[in-house]
Amino acid sequence: MAAKKRALGRGLSALLEDAGTDITSKSNVSEGATLGSVSMLPISQIEANPFQPRTKFEKEALVELANSIQEHGIIQPITLRKLGYDKYQIISGERRFRASQAAGLKEIPAYIRVANDQSMLEMALVENIQRRELDAIEIAISYKRLLDECDLTQDALSQKVSKSRSSVTNYLRLLKLPIDVQLAVRDGEISMGHARALIGLEEKKQLSIFKRIITESLSVRQVEDLVRGGEQKKSAKPKIIRGELSFEQQKLRDDLSDMFGNKISIKKDADGKGKLEIPFNSDEDLNRLAEFFNL
Repeated sequence: MAAKKRALGRGLSALLEDAGTDITSKSNVSEGATLGSVSMLPISQIEANPFQPRTKFEKEALVELANSIQEHGIIQPITLRKLGYDKYQIISGERRFRASQAAGLKEIPAYIRVANDQSMLEMALVENIQRRELDAIEIAISYKRLLDECDLTQDALSQKVSKSRSSVTNYLRLLKLPIDVQLAVRDGEISMGHARALIGLEEKKQLSIFKRIITESLSVRQVEDLVRGGEQKKSAKPKIIRGELSFEQQKLRDDLSDMFGNKISIKKDADGKGKLEIPFNSDEDLNRLAEFFNL
C-alpha cells in the first residue's frame, strides 16, 4: 500500500497526506463525518466531478466491480470536496462511486477535502492518469489539460505523473493527428504505436495509411516500413541527396524539438558530417538547456 502511494509521486497521494487540505471545522462537515479519518456518507449527497477526464466507463467492468463491492465492500475510499451542507462532489473515485450505486449501497466511505476548481482538476487528472483504464488519447487530453489549465510546464508535468518527459511528449503529439486517427486509438481499433508512426506525415498521407491499417490489419512494424518507403519514393535516387535528411533523421529532429520545446535544426553534407543546432530564446531558456545536459 505504501509503495503504491510513493509511485504517485507528488500527485494525488501527496495531496491526500497534506493536512493543510483537510476540513478543520466541524461546522463545515455534516454530522457523522469524522475529521482526520474516513467517513461514511450517503450516496444521495454526492455528485459527479465535472472535471472527470475519463469519458467512458465500460458497463461490463462496472458490473464486475459492483459484484465485488457487494461481496467485499469498498476497499479504497473515494475522495470528495464539500460544496455545502450535506452536499459533496467527487474529486477521485467516480468509477467506485458508480459501481456502489449499481451495487445498491446507500453509503460509501470517503475522504473529505477542501479544493478550489483548479486544484480539484489537477487532483482528478493526476489520479486518473495513474489508472490503466484510460486510453492513450484520454491520457494525452489529460496531459494537455494539466499543461493548459493548471499552468504546468512539461518538466513539472512529467514529475507529477512520474513519467519521462519524452513519454509525455509522445502522448501529446497524438493530439496533432487527424480526428479519425484519434478516435481509432480511443476505440482500440489501432494502437498508440500505429498512431505514432503516422506523426510527421502530411494529413492526406496519414489518412491514406490509416485506412490501410484498418483494411489490411497492418502491424506497427509494417506501418513504419510503409512510412519509410513512402518517404524514399519521393526521390528518384536511392541514396540521400546532398544535405537531405533521411526519414529517421527527420523524426529524430522532430522528437528533439518536442523534447526541448525549441525548433531543433540538423544540417549535414553528403559525407554525413554536419551539426545539430539548439536555439534558445532567453537566458532562462539557456539555463534550462544547461540543466538538461547536467552542465
